[in-house]
Amino acid sequence: MKTEIIIAGFGGQGVLSMGKILAYSGMLEGKEVTWMPAYGPEQRGGTANVTVIISDERISSPILSKYDVAIVLNQPSLDKFMPKLKPGGMLIYDGFGIVNLPTRDDIKVYRIDAMDKAAEMKNAKVFNMIVLGGLLKVCPVVSTDGLQKALFKSLPERHHHLIPLNMQAVEEGKKMIK
Repeated sequence: MKTEIIIAGFGGQGVLSMGKILAYSGMLEGKEVTWMPAYGPEQRGGTANVTVIISDERISSPILSKYDVAIVLNQPSLDKFMPKLKPGGMLIYDGFGIVNLPTRDDIKVYRIDAMDKAAEMKNAKVFNMIVLGGLLKVCPVVSTDGLQKALFKSLPERHHHLIPLNMQAVEEGKKMIK
């Protein structure tokens, strides 16, 4: 099975980190993965996206024009990537700042109010982990255990004390996606 994912939003929302952790999780579970980031020179506040492919078989190319899953965290990303979803694909979006709601009826659409939940948890930095939790609920491309192992491998040791909070955020995301 191969899943082709685009994650897009503003720089500073943890878009690239989300993709990196997802790809690392797949790799630790013995899957073939690619991680291809794209961002403007502004990074924080500018637009950023990352393509992640997770597959049971070799991946022929990391470059995609259509996606199975799009995770969009702002209106410009929704406008740009919703048309690039394959029919039958999946769109996950954070409701904060989305004015024009998704309109396609040939895809599955999930809303996750991760920005609100991160504020409720009093930690804006867990926003991206809430979104990842939502993804794993509706599209379990990697396991929660694999995700936790990836956090230990990818975060500097000085931040390992934050992993329980990040895993709590993942669980919150699983509960709230709709």
